[in-house]
Amino acid sequence: RNSGIPPYTPEVNKSAGGVVLISPTEIAKVRMQTQKQSHYSVTASHLSKPKYQGPVHCLRMIAKEEGFRGLYKGCSALLCRDCHSFATYFLTYSILCDWFTPAGKNKPDILTVLLSGGFAGVFGWAVATPMDVIKSRMQVDNLGQRKYRGLIHCIRVSVKEEGIRVLFKGLGLNCIRAFPVNMVVFVTYEAVMRLAEALMK
Repeated sequence: RNSGIPPYTPEVNKSAGGVVLISPTEIAKVRMQTQKQSHYSVTASHLSKPKYQGPVHCLRMIAKEEGFRGLYKGCSALLCRDCHSFATYFLTYSILCDWFTPAGKNKPDILTVLLSGGFAGVFGWAVATPMDVIKSRMQVDNLGQRKYRGLIHCIRVSVKEEGIRVLFKGLGLNCIRAFPVNMVVFVTYEAVMRLAEALMK
């Protein structure tokens, strides 16, 4: 039975190369999500503008204030998050497709793809969330009053101050989002692959 997804091999780790492109967009997203909204100023009769007024403006401000390296703050945690989570993601999908597909059938049916894709997304985020939490904390760490000296220090301080549960903050929401999203991702993937195979015959 061939689901179209190969078993895990070291080649999966090549996805880590995408971190170079993803990191700036990740830090812009986190900075904009955590910045305070416009507020009424006591010394002025108008609303003060938020620091970041859009993703491009956010990237420009980070580069200006923190240098080019600022765009890659938390990159080590992002790399750790994506390498093992993608491996888990694809491996889970392949295993579940094999498991749910009846003997003698070469391709999984749509229900199998939906369930396998949904659970693959959940398992992927289950292993990704701890590093995602650390990544976000490193990305919003104030440069002027820097709290974390690096990946390991951030993990140690976070766990010491808030307990091991801090590494799983947001896990429930990540899983709730991941299930339907990855159902659609893998159904689309399988449909495209089967269409390509049909056209090549």
